[in-house]
Amino acid sequence: MSAEIPESHLFEHEAMNTTFSIRICEPDLKVAGVMAQQCFDELDLLEGKLSRFIDDSDISRINVMSEGESLYVTEQTHACLLLALDYYAKTRGLFDITLGRAIEHRKEKAEGPPPAIEGSLIIHPDRPAVTCQTPGRELDLGGIGKGFALDQLKQKLIEWNAQSALIAAGASTQLAFGDQTWPVEIIGEQSRQTIPLRNAALSASGTGIQGSHIIHPDGDEQELPWKHVWLTTRTAVSADVWSTALMLIGDTEVLQVPEIAEEIDSLFIEDESGISEVARPSL
Repeated sequence: MSAEIPESHLFEHEAMNTTFSIRICEPDLKVAGVMAQQCFDELDLLEGKLSRFIDDSDISRINVMSEGESLYVTEQTHACLLLALDYYAKTRGLFDITLGRAIEHRKEKAEGPPPAIEGSLIIHPDRPAVTCQTPGRELDLGGIGKGFALDQLKQKLIEWNAQSALIAAGASTQLAFGDQTWPVEIIGEQSRQTIPLRNAALSASGTGIQGSHIIHPDGDEQELPWKHVWLTTRTAVSADVWSTALMLIGDTEVLQVPEIAEEIDSLFIEDESGISEVARPSL
């Protein structure tokens, strides 16, 4: 594979506490610029709905609901919550959007055990609404929000007849679509590799950028088995979720589970010996 980036126009935008970038294959710079600006406008709208750090966002309003209260949310927030609930089941509870307080407790190196997870919410499957059964459950979409945004922007670009693009949420998640193959670098502590990305998403998890922010739902302060995990899937949401879950599982044998293997196209891990690709088993 050529390591050259396809001829494209690069645009960047700050959102969700990172730098989003879009490389669009489009001969006309002005047309590409309009596409990128519309994507970034959409991104700002998404952040305003999904961020728990914005006071009037859907997630912030859910987090302060009283017992018995119901709240209608936007269709996009509802779709993101349903995806998070689905992946909670797929990962057998390892991916949990209610661990925000525990993550902050770890990042701030606070003393004592992490705060207990309390409260109960109902995410209605048939209408864009959330009901609080018992207060105390605090949502944080940090583990899925950027991937969800990338998947949404991909659909927007396709609707606007973009032929090919590479969309990235910082260094953590990238999404490529169209007939171009994009060389994407995965960077470990002591080595790096370039892999081809085409009609797929790549996500990374590890402790190098944000420190020890990956929390096991049972609260154990366990040693993570690998330094980094990178994997490719068909959607950015799936890539985000499974890169985090596999760090916690710490066992490549899970690729023998059909429902997991069917989502993951390739897997790379970094341990003391460096970066290596995990061979996919025959199912």
